[in-house]
Amino acid sequence: MRKITVPEIMETKTNGRKITLITCYDYTSATIVEKSDIEMILIGDSMGMTMLGYDGTVGVTVDDIIHHGKTVRRGAPTTFIIGDMPFGSYNVSVEQGVASANRLFMEIGCDAIKLEGGKRSAAVIKGIVEAGIPVCGHIGLTPQTSSMMGGFKVQGKSMEAVESLLEDAKAIEAAGAFMVMVEGVPVSVTKYIRDNINIPIIGIGAGKECEAQALVMHDMLGYNEWVPKFAKKYANLGPQMLEAFNEYHKEVAEGTFPTPEYSYNAKVEGLDK
Repeated sequence: MRKITVPEIMETKTNGRKITLITCYDYTSATIVEKSDIEMILIGDSMGMTMLGYDGTVGVTVDDIIHHGKTVRRGAPTTFIIGDMPFGSYNVSVEQGVASANRLFMEIGCDAIKLEGGKRSAAVIKGIVEAGIPVCGHIGLTPQTSSMMGGFKVQGKSMEAVESLLEDAKAIEAAGAFMVMVEGVPVSVTKYIRDNINIPIIGIGAGKECEAQALVMHDMLGYNEWVPKFAKKYANLGPQMLEAFNEYHKEVAEGTFPTPEYSYNAKVEGLDK
């Protein structure tokens, strides 16, 4: 396999190619993504919920992203990997943002970083890009600041909000980002933004008017009973895993596992005496 490049991602804006991204946080899962046709992995701060048991993404640290990111990089050496900038790693100053991005880029070996915010993050994006690191922006429903939005709610439901989103997207583009993630907005709003910027959109809960689509791995594989409206379950592994765990316990309790088939049966000479 050959890794997709930043220029190739940017070319999706005009060539009609559709590409995919999935979150991933561990080596074993990354090896499977690496064998698939998916082009990109996000080491997302969504690991706060999926891997660390938090109520949200706030609380995830740069060290958390790096720890998980290193394992993903080893498992997926030819997949384009984006490292997520967690809350508190770039909202103090441009210098703080560049330093955090440097750590992700160097210690994970990722191919780009992502950070939330439009106009408010433009100066940080510009600084990181000028430091030589590709940046993906993130607007719409931004989980790190969801408390300011009243929770995980659809964004862009008024013309004022739509124009603000477009201003955010344009600010991200002007700052030098190669792509922008748009999350949790109506399809018509995504199309309006897409028609008025010159970098590709990666959508998550933003409809089909995007050059790329993103999903959280645990949502699409059905680990959890509840998933967001936009997350199609392509498998239902949670119930299957539970069934397997219970069957294993049942067989051990009944004494039917392990059988000779799952045991080492070599005879040790003299042991029977």
